[in-house]
Amino acid sequence: MEPSEAQPTHSEYSPPDAVEPVPALPEHVVENRRFWDATADRWVAPGERSWAAAVPTWGMWEIPDHEVTLLPTDMSGIDAIELGCGTAYVSAWMARRGARVVGIDNSASQLATARRLADEHGVELTLLHGSAEAVPFPDRSFDFAISEYGAAIWCDPHVWIPEAHRLLRPGGELVFLGGTPLAVICVPVDGSGPARTELQRDYFGLHSMDWRDAVEDPGGVEFNLPISQWFRLFRDTGFDVIDYIEIQAPPGRADSPFYVTADWAQRFPSEQVWKLRKR
Repeated sequence: MEPSEAQPTHSEYSPPDAVEPVPALPEHVVENRRFWDATADRWVAPGERSWAAAVPTWGMWEIPDHEVTLLPTDMSGIDAIELGCGTAYVSAWMARRGARVVGIDNSASQLATARRLADEHGVELTLLHGSAEAVPFPDRSFDFAISEYGAAIWCDPHVWIPEAHRLLRPGGELVFLGGTPLAVICVPVDGSGPARTELQRDYFGLHSMDWRDAVEDPGGVEFNLPISQWFRLFRDTGFDVIDYIEIQAPPGRADSPFYVTADWAQRFPSEQVWKLRKR
């Protein structure tokens, strides 16, 4: 990402001066920036609701935090970063629990909503425009990092997981939530509708899914890995796995507008949560 794009909000931060030419952004970062800037209006109302929520809920099924515990109850004195913050409601939840929070997002349009809501709610955040694959902060700057459908699915895990490790202090935690690899391999390759009960693509070799030519809602490049590769990546990067949660849709829940139906997600895991600790 270009350091000149970093734009602090509500606190002072100056990214380091570039000492050599900034490389071009990867193709998937450019495409995801275009896609999220173009679709940011869809997320204004959901962002407003989440900012106003008294209790955090997670993922497409709005699972209460006490059931999955993605955030510490007391974050006083913690330096935290949200990787792919979107409208930054997760950042707001952390700030309200006492953390000093940085949010970074690839979409300037999403960040415009985040800045407006931070002002309206009187929440102090530092918000940066850039890719979570290259964050303009020094090594060991944070105690806690989180991503809910941000870097978790829109960044290359072979890049953003080591970057999160670099940013964390020893003993720091990374928590992220996104779709499961099972859900990915059950969604039609051409993007024509939600997940099926029959496999639609190979499991081994799973990495990037380019949706620019999708039949429904075209645009964006997503990422996921087979479970064994996630474990290997964490081990090789220097993370220990604290917990792994596969989320089931609650009974009686209406269909989500996303890539699975409620019936599918009651039978199979549609979302996963990883909780990691830096060695």
